[in-house]
Amino acid sequence: MIRYLFLLSVLAACSAGTPYFRDIPATRIAVNGSVFDVRVRGDLAEAVRINTQYAPRLGPIKDRAGLAMAQVSGCPILDVLGDAAVTVGVLGCDRAAGERLLLTAISTPN
Repeated sequence: MIRYLFLLSVLAACSAGTPYFRDIPATRIAVNGSVFDVRVRGDLAEAVRINTQYAPRLGPIKDRAGLAMAQVSGCPILDVLGDAAVTVGVLGCDRAAGERLLLTAISTPN
């Protein structure tokens, strides 16, 4: 019984969001067989895929995550970055601010 409670608590924490988005309430949305918890903060949105689905790389999930973030935020998505489980989208509501954010991310050395 304790094992099951532990597993349940671990699974519940999986969609908690990354630190930047953690305190933001999530909106759950399904897009073409993928289910995401989407959080929006400022010029960024995060989509955490919560369903079990084989997706070893971002390619098959990128468009679905972008569509989920666009539906929740009401903004066009300029770019989607991340992996098949957690993606971050740059919102284009304020297109100039979003493009500056993208340029900063691209030009910043690692």
